[in-house]
Amino acid sequence: MEELTPRQQSILGVVIRSYISNPQPVSSKALLEHSSIDVSSATVRNEMAALEAKGFLTHPHTSAGRQPTDAGYRYFVERLLGEVELPLEERNTIRHQFHQSKLEVGAWMNLAAAVMARSVRSAAVITAPKIENPRLRTIQLISIQSTTVLLVLVMQGGTVRQQMVQLREPADQNLLTQSSNRLNNLFAGRDEQSVKTHRHELSELEQTVLAIVMALMQTDGPSNSEVVRDGLTEVLQEPEFRAQADARALVNALESRGLLDEIHDSRVGTVRVVIGGEGRWRELSSCSVVLARYGMEGFATGTLGVVGPTRMPYGRAIGTVRYLSELMSDLVTDTFGE
Repeated sequence: MEELTPRQQSILGVVIRSYISNPQPVSSKALLEHSSIDVSSATVRNEMAALEAKGFLTHPHTSAGRQPTDAGYRYFVERLLGEVELPLEERNTIRHQFHQSKLEVGAWMNLAAAVMARSVRSAAVITAPKIENPRLRTIQLISIQSTTVLLVLVMQGGTVRQQMVQLREPADQNLLTQSSNRLNNLFAGRDEQSVKTHRHELSELEQTVLAIVMALMQTDGPSNSEVVRDGLTEVLQEPEFRAQADARALVNALESRGLLDEIHDSRVGTVRVVIGGEGRWRELSSCSVVLARYGMEGFATGTLGVVGPTRMPYGRAIGTVRYLSELMSDLVTDTFGE
């Protein structure tokens, strides 16, 4: 990325912040009136022309003012924005809202999407945490008839699986309870692979139950195909999306699994900013996206973020997405890490 002089950085920052607030090209006169830059109007015009030549600003042919390019926004995010976080009072308010919500992932997803949409005034999206490596919590065996048993399997995170089991030999409730206690002592907290490789001497009944448990574990975990979205109606009112093609591009961006899946390789809590599609996503040419992964690394993770015009309040967007990622990670750890 090409280096800019301190004066050019100041001017670029003022132009971008002004354009984010009001999507009108910024003239040298307006820039001097609304900033503390102490130079002549001619100097500002020369510097704005230099910034345009470097690809950070552009101007409509009908206006003498400038507006940012995607490269200008990228420079702003990486070099001028600095570390950003939500004010402490706002963070406390959001955390209080979560503590008052239902103790379930679906409720947290809906609340997170609503908070992001409201805070950034953009469309928000969040995927359910996908359990990558399900772990067993408890096994319960309940006698139904002499050779018929109800197997109740509870996974860490609260997922419950039930299956009827037909035994070769009759078993009373006392024997079933002893067997389930033994299996819980041996395998509670283990994943499927660990269960496979840590088998001890088990009775025929316990081997039968354990084989079914491993089969059920393979199908455990909420799928992150579940997606919650919020704020689409409001963001479509922004001037950038009044044209039908641009509105369709925003909707496509919100529904793009490729973009959401690509951040899957990023570390939990890392915020990624995609501006104008970065030349890879044509449907994002008029949009910016701020995304982060949340959850427990290597166990249960999802993706959350905001989508809006490239004229996005990047500081607030990054701060909001980062904080919601941290908060949702704490909630997932409390739920799935028991």
